[in-house]
Amino acid sequence: MSRLLAPLARAVTYTRWLHLLVGAVIALVCGSVYPGLTRPGYGEWALMLLIPVPLLMVAAVIPVVRRAEGLQARMMLFPGAHARVEGGQRESEISVAPSASWRDRRRTAVWLVLRLWAGCAVAFVTGQLMALALELVDATSGGPAEAESLIPVPVHGWACALLVPVPPLVLIYVVAFAGRLMASASLGLLGPSAAERLAALEERTEQLLERNRIARELHDSIGHALTVAVVQAGAARAAADPAFTDRALDAIEETGRAALEDLERVLLVLRESAQPASRRPTLTEADRLLDSARASGAEVDAEVLGALDTVPGPVSREGYRILQEALTNVLRHSGTVPIRVAVTVDDARLWLDVRNPLPSGAPVNGQGSGSGLRGIRERAALLGGRARTGPDGGQWRVHVELPLG
Repeated sequence: MSRLLAPLARAVTYTRWLHLLVGAVIALVCGSVYPGLTRPGYGEWALMLLIPVPLLMVAAVIPVVRRAEGLQARMMLFPGAHARVEGGQRESEISVAPSASWRDRRRTAVWLVLRLWAGCAVAFVTGQLMALALELVDATSGGPAEAESLIPVPVHGWACALLVPVPPLVLIYVVAFAGRLMASASLGLLGPSAAERLAALEERTEQLLERNRIARELHDSIGHALTVAVVQAGAARAAADPAFTDRALDAIEETGRAALEDLERVLLVLRESAQPASRRPTLTEADRLLDSARASGAEVDAEVLGALDTVPGPVSREGYRILQEALTNVLRHSGTVPIRVAVTVDDARLWLDVRNPLPSGAPVNGQGSGSGLRGIRERAALLGGRARTGPDGGQWRVHVELPLG
């Protein structure tokens, strides 16, 4: 029963009704000029349906007409969630861009003609059924029944009172059905073109790539800072040495400050602020990462071959993040174990190699599936390089190769 009565309570039924009636306005305007609206016959009705068609064809050539029709369809055929209609969010499938091709113009022309004829049909049915309802009211009161509708009044007298609500109810259901058909037609005729769909897909892809990049930045910088802080705090508590505690607090402060800078830079990007974001760290500042790991109690043996300042900016920045994540994983999963770091630069490539002993009970095979390791592989792939992570001869190894070109 609720499903049967739903069209009566939905706002979309009445906005679609209005949308259909507006489509008939141009026919009424043209008909008022010729052949006239005084008791038109069937021939005159046919002329009113055909005379505006050339005007609509000309209007469809104007690019902005498609935008106007798209906006009307969005607001009146798909008025949103408040209309309590299934698929109420499908208005996004209606294009509001001007016509960009002759195919768009042809679809707009078909839509305008369809809207004209559907509007005239609904206007005719509306007039007939409302006239029938008034005739039933007159027949109930015993007044003279002037036949304005094509449907004859079936009975006279008080029994007509029971039939008075029938024409408005039938009208609403007819309008609801016609509105649903019109909404379906709008998705095909006013929907985005292939070029618009491709542009939207490219924009969505760019947004997803940017989200992934920001997620990697936050994971690497904030994750590293929190890992170092946790390890340092635990080591300071276990050592019970004031001097060690002071060094641990200094390391936590420095790491936290760097993480706050990274966080502020990412927030500036998210807010699209005009204020320039802070500079991202590069491999020339790798000593800060190594010192942070050493301050956590890990024994870090680092070897750098080649000039890090010759590495291009994008490669150097991503290399810094890869090294940061590799050291963070060691501290998080293996604790303060010896770490071997090798950074090699030649004319064509940058190699990063981080090794540490596997803790007892760790798996001896597998490539690792954590978000940090996945981020390392993604960073390498985006630069055209490759990354291998996993056990290697009783050690956990992160080996990354990045091209400099």
